[in-house]
Amino acid sequence: MFRGGQKVLIIACEDDPRAIGKTGRILDEVPPGPLTNGRWTVHRISIWIAPVLCHAHELKPLD
Repeated sequence: MFRGGQKVLIIACEDDPRAIGKTGRILDEVPPGPLTNGRWTVHRISIWIAPVLCHAHELKPLD
């Protein structure tokens, strides 16, 4: 389970493969629901990469 503001490493990303290997922060304050198909919103990845949606198994917590 992730929490809002938590720093994560993106180990895979169906939404945008350019995000793989980069770090970002979880945007969601509550667990994701059916609107995002259970995917977490990760932002602050890069100036060139918009926020992405990732499944929990595609993310590794860093803090």
